Amino acid sequence: MRRWLVPVLTFAAGLFFCGAEASAFCGFYVGKADSTLFNKASEVAIARHDNKTVITMANDYEGDAKEFALVVPVPTILEKGQIHVGDPALLKHLADYSAPRLVEYFDENPCRRYDLMERRSMDAMKSMAPAAASSKAREQALGITIEAQYTVGEYDILILSAQESAGLETWLTEHEYRIPKGASLVLHSYLKQGMKFFVAKVNVGEQAKLGLTHLRPLQIAFESPKFMLPIRLGTVNADGMQELFIYLLTKQGRVETTNYRTVRVPEAQDVPIYVKDRFGDFYRDLFSQQVKRENQRGLFLEYAWDMNWCDPCAANPLSAEELRNLGVFWQEPQGRGGRSFPQGQNVFLTRLHVRYDAAHFPEDLVFQETSDRANFQARYIIRHAWTGTDACAAATTYREQLRERYEREAQTLASLTGWKIEDIRHAMHIASRPAGDETPWYQRLWVN
Repeated sequence: MRRWLVPVLTFAAGLFFCGAEASAFCGFYVGKADSTLFNKASEVAIARHDNKTVITMANDYEGDAKEFALVVPVPTILEKGQIHVGDPALLKHLADYSAPRLVEYFDENPCRRYDLMERRSMDAMKSMAPAAASSKAREQALGITIEAQYTVGEYDILILSAQESAGLETWLTEHEYRIPKGASLVLHSYLKQGMKFFVAKVNVGEQAKLGLTHLRPLQIAFESPKFMLPIRLGTVNADGMQELFIYLLTKQGRVETTNYRTVRVPEAQDVPIYVKDRFGDFYRDLFSQQVKRENQRGLFLEYAWDMNWCDPCAANPLSAEELRNLGVFWQEPQGRGGRSFPQGQNVFLTRLHVRYDAAHFPEDLVFQETSDRANFQARYIIRHAWTGTDACAAATTYREQLRERYEREAQTLASLTGWKIEDIRHAMHIASRPAGDETPWYQRLWVN
């Protein structure tokens, strides 16, 4: 049996509360765009502070469990206690909490005297491991050393070191791992850095004992001054572009890449009401447009926020216990009076989304933590028009401006997604709305 090396996760990470004190959006949350919208999507959570790193790795592998294999470059030899099988619900909660979201507002009666501070506040916020090894002699001949061997949950795990890439490639091939063309150069580059290799495969017997039908995330913990995420090995046998969501949990502030451009996706944009029923399609096409505009070389910021609160919330913030299980070891254990905090303290979440291949991402991702704690979210807005019959000067002005607003929303949607403006106008039924007098102003000066 030939095991497939999973192509999308190869790492070395030396690698709502809407409150008075918060400058809040306070919109009504109506939907989110989660990672299931994207094909070939993998997820990784990285908790890091003071050179200590915990990585949680998940992927979308759907084949025979017996053919699964994960090869991960790591900076040190990991002890068994540094390896753990995680709960997939934690990553799902993290993804839901940070997902791009849709909020809706309802226009008030323009004839009422009311303060528009809420909208002004919104605008201000916007700025703001394989089977038994071959013989010892053969390993020595190939320059392979099995540094450690464990069974953790449903996974058999080996920690390998190698003298050169050809020997490592030969060893993997002899143990029925399918090695794609071009792997040697990538393996060699990691060996030159003194990296070891974390190799995991499914122990089908243990999986059956546990009653599992899916692959759970793997977690590793280690110390290294390097804050990076190697992705090159994962592109060697990848079939097309890969989708990767990176959730970075840090103490100080937002995380960005140093060797690629980190780009904020468009946010706080008003879009037509009918997007509410097509929000998944909307965001998927919006993201594809952004990838094209960056020539497929950017990483995109979708969320940056203190984990202690959110506004509007696509899901509740993760609890202190959930964050600890994701590797957040630095949070305060107790609150005032000896009571535990319900949410994590001193935890800042950065969500990055990248679509990558070997041609456009020839280098591994290198990160740096910044002191920037400004809030950011991929948030999109629908506004319901006031439909009352009150008559006043303000109502007349409001009705006259609606058509212009609808057209702006249509143009925004076309720009964000690449959808045809004619189709958008048709879906919005703009043509059926009173057009008013659109004759150029100067033609109304003199009537023949």
